[in-house]
Amino acid sequence: MRSEIEKQIAELERYAESEAVREEIERLRQQLAAGRDGFQPTGPATDAWDRVLLARHPQRPYTLDYISALFTEFTELHGDRRFGDDGAIVGGLARFEGRPVMVVGHQKGRDTKQKLLRNFGMPNPEGYRKAMRLMHLAAKFRLPIVTFVDTPGAYPGIGAEERGQAEAIALNLREMPKLRTPVVVVIHGEGGSGGALAIAVGDRVLMLENAIYSVISPESCSSILWRDWDHKQEAARILKLTAQDLQGFGIIDEVIPEPPGGAHNDLGQTAASIRLRLSAALNELSRLPLEELLKQRYERLRRLATFVEESGHRAAG
Repeated sequence: MRSEIEKQIAELERYAESEAVREEIERLRQQLAAGRDGFQPTGPATDAWDRVLLARHPQRPYTLDYISALFTEFTELHGDRRFGDDGAIVGGLARFEGRPVMVVGHQKGRDTKQKLLRNFGMPNPEGYRKAMRLMHLAAKFRLPIVTFVDTPGAYPGIGAEERGQAEAIALNLREMPKLRTPVVVVIHGEGGSGGALAIAVGDRVLMLENAIYSVISPESCSSILWRDWDHKQEAARILKLTAQDLQGFGIIDEVIPEPPGGAHNDLGQTAASIRLRLSAALNELSRLPLEELLKQRYERLRRLATFVEESGHRAAG
């Protein structure tokens, strides 16, 4: 595994003019410097940084792995009808336990070629526009939507900004709450900032126990607060990015257990756990009248924007 990482670094250095590539190279170098070829705990993760390493484990299942394990008759749909197709977002029609659904999710790559094709799981604006196009199509035909979240964040490159990255994310955040069909979100890897949130507005948000979800990565947080990456472990703890923390805050609805050592150790068991919760969520939401579904979604989102003042009064954010 160590030799494979060194090979990937050498290959990626040929494309080092990209910010996404440089960040990936730095992560791989830190992994080598720490004497690790991937995090493989013998017992349960003990702190937030352990969860970060597990969420990024190179063998952790990706969205297409879960689609293969959970769905049948998957037909991938491509393009945003404006610019092009983004490999960092995959989506299409499928069946879940015989029920037709629309599936959308982030997709990373394993080897160098796939990582470049998928842009390290960091979508461009056309990826978010593709996702929104598929969601609107699903709502038109009353198909439930299932999204899978696993991204370090939206791609911050100049081209992405020129093509309207912020606008594409903002549009999704505006449109997803209005979708007239059930939406279930599964956060199974990294949930990085607006890049994750742009496909993570739903009626039920499920999260694997070793996934993470945060407004910023621990490394970036450390670089801002301490001017280096040396405090990333402390940053991970302060950010409260674990599934357990987020469930306590009411941001996610349910934590899905993983096999010992992480989801990569047993895809079948992990997929079975997701299937159980996903089936229950879809069955519950599908029984709700449409207007009640939208009302509950609105109330759920409003609860996320509340805070408690020192006087004890509750106020809307």
